[in-house]
Amino acid sequence: MHRLALLIVFQLVLLAGSAQGFLKLQRDSLPAFRGLAVSTDLVGAAQMILGDYGQYEAALSVNLYDQYFPIVEVGLGKASHPDDEVTGLSYSTKAPYFRLGIDVNLLKKKHKNRRLYAGLRYGLTNYKVDITLKPFTDPLWGWDVNYGVSGEKCYQHWAELVFGLDAKVLGPVRMGWSVRYRRRLFHDDGIIGKTWYVPGFGTQDGTSLAVAYNIIIDIK
Repeated sequence: MHRLALLIVFQLVLLAGSAQGFLKLQRDSLPAFRGLAVSTDLVGAAQMILGDYGQYEAALSVNLYDQYFPIVEVGLGKASHPDDEVTGLSYSTKAPYFRLGIDVNLLKKKHKNRRLYAGLRYGLTNYKVDITLKPFTDPLWGWDVNYGVSGEKCYQHWAELVFGLDAKVLGPVRMGWSVRYRRRLFHDDGIIGKTWYVPGFGTQDGTSLAVAYNIIIDIK
């Protein structure tokens, strides 16, 4: 686990090491504190509305020198996946999640109205899952069989590498895309073995990459 976390940090440093000012604070006559920003992700909300899983998320970041952006992300993840076509299982969960991290502006001209950034996140969630299977007839004994778990307690901690861009569109409003690579650090899926959806992390049967479209409001 510790080796993995160190590897992720090392990869982030290599990614941004060639960008001027990433590892060395640029001299600046402006004050360190440049304001706060609140933001939300539209992709997760669209997944929630259009599909059977997703999340509502908000974030608060601090702007230091227009170069460093410590950030806290808080969200509510939810999944309701009834009658899977292959397995016949129904899966549901709903829980909050939290991420803490920092973004670094990679652009040399850091006071401009656009940003290109790399970042790192540490995420965690505690959640409960319900899994049910429609009763079926045992082919050998001929009686009805029921399967399910209710309120199974699980948790997960993970790391994320973030790479994104955003730009000012009107007044204090900014918009932009970000791509994230996620990796589990440690977890407990209870008796299930591997939960299908983890709040804040996403589904575990697909890619480790995720995309976000952020609306950001600067607060000076």
